[in-house]
Amino acid sequence: MGDVFAAARACLDAGTVAAKLELTHAAAAAWARGGLAVPADAAPPAPIRMPGRPPRPRLVPPRGLAQRGLGTPEGKAAFLHAIAHIEFNAVDLAWDAVYRFRGLPEAYYADWIGIAADEARHFALLQARMADLGAAYGDFDAHNGLWEMAERTAASCLARMALVPRVLEARGLDVTPGMIARLRHMGDEATVAALEVILREEVPHVAAGSRWFRWCCEREGVVPDATFRQLLRDYAHGYLRGPFNVEARLEAGFDAEELAALEALAPPR
Repeated sequence: MGDVFAAARACLDAGTVAAKLELTHAAAAAWARGGLAVPADAAPPAPIRMPGRPPRPRLVPPRGLAQRGLGTPEGKAAFLHAIAHIEFNAVDLAWDAVYRFRGLPEAYYADWIGIAADEARHFALLQARMADLGAAYGDFDAHNGLWEMAERTAASCLARMALVPRVLEARGLDVTPGMIARLRHMGDEATVAALEVILREEVPHVAAGSRWFRWCCEREGVVPDATFRQLLRDYAHGYLRGPFNVEARLEAGFDAEELAALEALAPPR
């Protein structure tokens, strides 16, 4: 029987798109058939570092990204590339959640292994749509904000669950409906179909973050709402943007106080 932490490390270290997707699906399949154990005596995780990545895309500060409209094939390809980059990062984020945090219930690892496989599938959907437009992952610059937050929360499962799925990845719940409406108006039903799958499946991903954030709060004896507000103040400056998709966020495990905290800290619209 394999070791779930070793499998997660192998997925993180994979340095090509093809290898990361292949290893992710293989590890998820091994977990599903009972072929990966969660060892109780595993050594501590190695310090967090950049995961394996292909040489492109070039990573630049967010302000260094070119702004392109959706009205041209290049603009649409760049738009898809930006979302694909988020999904590719999300594969590594899920595997790091598995690899880094030890001594949690088996259900925790089951959740994040399943999420890693979903994110790999989402990336493949977007990769195929980019190919339809004559583009490939790596053709455009990208930024590293998601992984930077993973590095900042590497010492705390509670902070990781609060901030990566519930702040950064949850942003997709807010903006994707508008993207879908705009693309449908443009007649791009192929891209709409991909985004609808991603939006539908991201709700339970964010809900997993909510669930394990609250589990960690209970384990550490802290109040979830107050803790979430403090983590937003400590870590999320510059990351919050409204408006928020209240319906989707409620479905994903937010409560009214948390939504009020998000609104209070987001820049004025």
